[in-house]
Parts: sequence; structure tokens; C-alpha cells
Amino acid sequence: MSENKPKRVLSGLQPSGKLHLGNYFGAIKQYIELQEGGNDVFYFVANYHAMTSVHDRAELRQNTLDVVLDLLALGLDPERATIFLQTDVPEVCELSWILSCVTPMALLEKCHSYKDKLAKGIAPNHALFAYPVLMAADILAYDSQLVPVGQDQKQHIEVTRDLAIKANLKWDSNIFKIPEPYIVESLAVVPGIDGQKMSKSYDNTLELFMPEKALKKRVNKIVTDSIPVEDPKDPGKCNVFALLKLFLDEDAQQEWAEKYRTGGMGYGEAKNALLQAMIASFGEARERRKDLENNLDYIHEVLKKGSARAREVAQKTLARAREAVGIY
Repeated sequence: MSENKPKRVLSGLQPSGKLHLGNYFGAIKQYIELQEGGNDVFYFVANYHAMTSVHDRAELRQNTLDVVLDLLALGLDPERATIFLQTDVPEVCELSWILSCVTPMALLEKCHSYKDKLAKGIAPNHALFAYPVLMAADILAYDSQLVPVGQDQKQHIEVTRDLAIKANLKWDSNIFKIPEPYIVESLAVVPGIDGQKMSKSYDNTLELFMPEKALKKRVNKIVTDSIPVEDPKDPGKCNVFALLKLFLDEDAQQEWAEKYRTGGMGYGEAKNALLQAMIASFGEARERRKDLENNLDYIHEVLKKGSARAREVAQKTLARAREAVGIY
């Protein structure tokens, strides 16, 4: 961040499947750091958004609960973070409609995520097409100043800024604050076990809370080349090294890189090191998650408290918008 002053931070995670390393290093790690920095952080489970891909009601309900459990287990603190469900703040849907009235069709047609999904053969529908507008409403509802996103999501923040400016100009009012993206440039895209970007849609993830035996099988499936054990290897071209170094400090990264270049090391050794690093890094979180699973009353209380605070802020934003556009 450019300044040390606390900021209003907003971000959300879709409950479209189990959280994985890409979610952690691409988002959740930053969520925790921003929380620790004394910022006013709002984190929500984007279950409206997940409806574009999850159509089974039992799955959606369970995924939603799982994401809340995961976030709390990994270190989000309800005493310092506002944690809530997207669907508990209906004001965002009305704000989405208001923003739709200033959204050019051409702007949505250019959005990368929509074009990518079409290219993958996903049948287009209005929710998929208008996804960036609802995302904009999510961001703007809470007077967000910073929005942690990956580089691949930066376009959606640009859309949000465009729509906020258009709305403010159209109705000659300061309805919306203009947010800024918060992107950690040093973080590369986390690769999946097949070398593509780690994503639930590619079925190439390493889940954070996968049982250890299943995790070991998954790690062993990471794609590597066929260079013999005794030969030197290029760490910069290895999916295992790209994942392992996420857990290592600079000195340890250099040591492993040297092992690769020297030769005499098989990929199985690196895979085992990655497995042990994951188990060690998320061991305490695994235990906390088990405790949380047995205390769902606490989970419901966290969400109730979080949604009450989120709605209080969103209602003020909606009141400004209604006044500006002339809703009687």
C-alpha cells in the first residue's frame, strides 16, 4: 500500500469448491496480512457469484460453510475482520441494478473472464455476462478503498471504477467512492499439478485441508519432465519447485535450486519436501478447523455479527444511491 494509514479493504471468495494453495497464496495470505495491518477489512463468501457454476443446492450450502470454516481456521479474526455471506446483504442486488443502468454492453463483452468461459464451452447466461456488475456492487457497497485481487482479476476492478465514475457523473452526486486494486506484484500465478494456473475448474488443485493420504497421492501426480535422477535440472521449469518455493525463505530456495542444478536429486524428493511443507504449514489450521466444525453455533454468530455490520454500511451507500437517482 502506498500509505501506512488504515484502509477499508474488501474482498470475497467463491464457494465453488474446496480452497486450495492458489486461493491461499493468491488471496487469503494477503487477507490476513491486511487484517494484521490494522485495516478495516470486509471479507465475504460470494455465494451469489458461485451460483453461476454450482447448481446443486446441497453442494452450495456445504461449500459456503466450508469456506467460512477455512477462513477462520487459517487466521481471519472476527474481532478484527467483518466476515459475512454475500447473500446476507440484499442491498448489493439493488445497487447492481442501479449500476446496470450505466453499464455499456460493450464493456461487459470485453471482459476476459466472460470470453474465457465461452471459450471453454460454458453456456452463456445473463448472470455470467453481468457478473462484473454484481462484483462492482459488492465493492462499492462498502465504500471500499482497497480490493486485493490477482493480476488476472484487475480488469474487474477497472470495470468497477468505470461504473462508479459513470454513476457519479450521470447523477451528479458522489454516490460511490472510487476503489483501488491491491495487487502483490511479487506473487506469481500458483501453478496446478498440470502446470496450468491452479484452479478448481481445471481440476488441478492441491486442497488446503485434504486428508494427508489423499494429498500425498495428489502431490505425486504433479507433472514433471523425464530427466534422469543423476542429471542437472532447471528449477525454473519445474512445477514442483514453483510450488515448493512458496513455503521457503530465500536461503532455502537457493539451496533447493542448487540441488536441482547439481543433479543427483529425483523429483520424488522435491515432491516429498512439498508434501511435508504443506502438512507443517497448515497443521495448526487443520486442528482449529476440526474444533470449529464442532462449534457451528459460533460460526453462525460470527456470520450474524458480520452481516449486521456489512448491512449497516451497505444501507448507507444504497440510501445515497436512491436519493441521487430519484427513487421515491
